[in-house]
Amino acid sequence: MPAISVIVPVYNVERYLPRCLDSLINQTLKDIEIICINDGSPDNSLEILEEYAKKDSRIKVINQENAGLSAARNNGMSAASGEYIGFVDSDDWIDLDFYEKLYTAAKKYDADITAGCIKTWRKHNRNGVMLKYEKEECSEDLNRKFYLSDFPETCNVWNRIYKTSELKKHHLEFEVGVYYEDVCFTVEALYCMKKLAVVPETYYNYERANVNSIVKSNNEKMKQDSKHVWNRMIEFLKSRSLNLPAHYHKEKKYKLFGLTVAKIRYRSFCRECKLFNLIMLNLPPLK
Repeated sequence: MPAISVIVPVYNVERYLPRCLDSLINQTLKDIEIICINDGSPDNSLEILEEYAKKDSRIKVINQENAGLSAARNNGMSAASGEYIGFVDSDDWIDLDFYEKLYTAAKKYDADITAGCIKTWRKHNRNGVMLKYEKEECSEDLNRKFYLSDFPETCNVWNRIYKTSELKKHHLEFEVGVYYEDVCFTVEALYCMKKLAVVPETYYNYERANVNSIVKSNNEKMKQDSKHVWNRMIEFLKSRSLNLPAHYHKEKKYKLFGLTVAKIRYRSFCRECKLFNLIMLNLPPLK
């Protein structure tokens, strides 16, 4: 049994895929399997996957007709044999010690979920920190788990590993055919799975410059799916007599003569202040 099964959905990412795969095959934790699901890519992504698989036996390639990110992840989970499962999007990459640090902490605390930090990358290599942990910590308290995960602001599944037996026990999978599929998966996992551990000083690197990414699209279905997953998340919380975490606040705008001069978005780990829609400042969180 590998320590971690890494699930990589692949669609039309020939430009970014080698960087992603290089970050996986060169992990300091060698005991991993890399399950790549080619979701009917029209470009050369499949050829790149097959070339890497010839060089590294830990890479397994699964082909499916185009069915979307959720279906690809679900197929990957069905094929996974690792003690833990991790997710990496094929246009992103991870620090080389990412899975070693997460797995070490998971074993240390017998954690069901272990999370690392997140760094975002934009054009011209400009980067920012989306989520940063200052110290290692483990908690079973639901509110603390929400806070440490920056939920619901940060609902991404890819900066974490999940104990495979717990995923199967609670029948956790992604809703097929919708955008923002991470949201409901995240809240259900945090609720159902007992221990969350967090690890500092290692990063999941999120690429925001990929024009082929679904998050770059803007259409009516995305708006509808956003409402759908939000309502489904709220219903899940209400059915268990829970509310949104106390640290969650919506964006506040400040206007002068009818013009917006500043926006402040409150998050668990900082206050993001944007002046004149140009200057971004990260301020300490409110106590």
